[in-house]
Amino acid sequence: MSESNDRPRDWLDTELDETLEEMFELEFSEPMMDDDIRRAYKERNPDSLDNRTYFRNLLRLQTELIKLQDWVEHTGAKVLVICEGRDSAGKGGVIKRIVQRLNPRVARVVALPKPTEREQSQWYFQRYVPYLPAGGEIVLFDRSWYNRAGVERVMGFASEDQVEQFFRDVPEFERMLVRSGIIVLKYWFSITDQEQQMRFLMRIHDPMRQWKLSPMDLQSRIRWEDYTKAKEDMLARTNIPEAPWYIVEGNDKKRERLNCIEHLLSMLPYHEQVREEVTLPERVFNADYERRFLGDELYVPKIY
Repeated sequence: MSESNDRPRDWLDTELDETLEEMFELEFSEPMMDDDIRRAYKERNPDSLDNRTYFRNLLRLQTELIKLQDWVEHTGAKVLVICEGRDSAGKGGVIKRIVQRLNPRVARVVALPKPTEREQSQWYFQRYVPYLPAGGEIVLFDRSWYNRAGVERVMGFASEDQVEQFFRDVPEFERMLVRSGIIVLKYWFSITDQEQQMRFLMRIHDPMRQWKLSPMDLQSRIRWEDYTKAKEDMLARTNIPEAPWYIVEGNDKKRERLNCIEHLLSMLPYHEQVREEVTLPERVFNADYERRFLGDELYVPKIY
């Protein structure tokens, strides 16, 4: 193999050896569960992707995401990625890996709180419109207007008339987005009943992750079948050619992340942009300048 062909492999190996952030995060994200639950989880997931394969491919895909970012900036493309799924299905982990190395001025995440009383009186889609991408932006919705077809419907926060109105409106709303030039990608992150139960148990037994369990999450366990019926209805009635749904299997988080990013990249017509060569300018020195003394009280104590 030629030297030029070796270079990407060498770069990946070097980056893999030197970039420890993800590896430390993976270590610390392991739930602080007791031995019985940890053993049961590993027995349930014996074929989980090995770390080296995962990190090599994650770095490769994140390199491509930077190329995508450059293309979006250069062309003024507008990309909207909608991420939905059951609680603990891993959509937040996927979103984090997508934006991890990107410019937050180009790629941003929208995760709206529950609507205010004023927003509840507005046109349903109104609160989401200000967050839609402008030219040169990638926006990822961590939950979206599909709340109405999911949690609001199942928990009774929306009437059947409101849900039916949503189903009539959302296909045309999304067609309007597409006609305006927005590329719309919709992902549903799917896990099994048993996997969700295991992940909830892991959170319950982990003091650093218990905050992730809300009363709504606990209700989602009780109403698993209701959420399943709502999901099936939603996918059937909102899977339009202009903005189809794509289901990402999430029982293995590492495969889930790689598969989703790989698919996202395959759906966009990006290509590598030619960058201008960057040259570091010479530092300007002023012989008459004397640096001011700053008192010790201004500095953070050096504890470490």
